[in-house]
Amino acid sequence: MKYLNPSILALALLFSQGALAHSDEYLDTQTAPHGGQLRMVQQYHFELVVKASEVSVYVTDHSGKKQGTQGATGTATLLSGTGKASVKLTPAGDNQMKGTGQFKLAPDMKVVVSIALAGQPALQARFTPMQKASATPDAHDMSH
Repeated sequence: MKYLNPSILALALLFSQGALAHSDEYLDTQTAPHGGQLRMVQQYHFELVVKASEVSVYVTDHSGKKQGTQGATGTATLLSGTGKASVKLTPAGDNQMKGTGQFKLAPDMKVVVSIALAGQPALQARFTPMQKASATPDAHDMSH
């Protein structure tokens, strides 16, 4: 049996770490500009912020540069044990998509966001925003 060439192994590790850099788990450790949760969607980052009856999504590229949402369309589907709601998202200046609707915030909430930037096909991201804070280990847990 032959062994892997060390340089090939090093390249494989380098590329696997690069791919991991934008995983959901990695993005959940990052502080988002608006206090929301980040997801990578092709060449973009979507940041979801959910408040009582309001949903906002901020669109940036991978380096954090704002991507204009003029002419974009979108929806956010909020799912939890208490029900399902759909919120229409419309451009709200700079890189923000925003909408309001009737839904209850819940710890088990999942949100599916679909946004079509002007002249582009729709892109989807899946979020579990209410679980982010509880999923992040605190400093005391990491010392054991």
